[in-house]
Amino acid sequence: MRTLCFGGSFNPIHHGHLICARAVAESGGFDRIRLIPSAAPPHKLAAADMADAGDRLSMCQIASFGHSDLFEIDDLELRRIGPSFTIDTVRELRATGMDQINWLIGSDTIAHLPTWRQPAELLAAVNFVIMARPGTPVDWSAIPPAFQRLQHQMIVAPQIDISATNIRDRVRQRRSIAFLTPPAVAEYIAQHRLYV
Repeated sequence: MRTLCFGGSFNPIHHGHLICARAVAESGGFDRIRLIPSAAPPHKLAAADMADAGDRLSMCQIASFGHSDLFEIDDLELRRIGPSFTIDTVRELRATGMDQINWLIGSDTIAHLPTWRQPAELLAAVNFVIMARPGTPVDWSAIPPAFQRLQHQMIVAPQIDISATNIRDRVRQRRSIAFLTPPAVAEYIAQHRLYV
């Protein structure tokens, strides 16, 4: 079984995450998608509108309910203390016996990847799968040479322009988030008064 790991804050998880991850998995020949919600995303530590890690985990579980043939949820980053660095997660996955780590990132992340913790080690340890994102062309000439090989690992995903930021904004504005995230996730957000 080939697994595609997909980490993120998922604040909240939405249809764009799910549909695009599924499309990339199908196109890349992956059997499973492992959603790994981060406890404390290093680049979002000061975010005032970050839902509690437990809530974000619950929303991932709710969103994937009934789709266990494709999606699985891994809370390993939530069990660690401190910022959720991808290199630490990769090492932990390797320690559990995962031979090849396939890690899905959006093309909007490429420019920042060299600033992640221990980027050279990360690049050597991970097979990055790059999901093309709407409206975010990559300037490969501005990327350090070691990372430029990733341009051959791009997979075009459906152009679904849904963002977690927009969902949070709509909740604050008391506007509907129907059709942006699974109904059970929208209900969870309302019941737990997230993002208000």
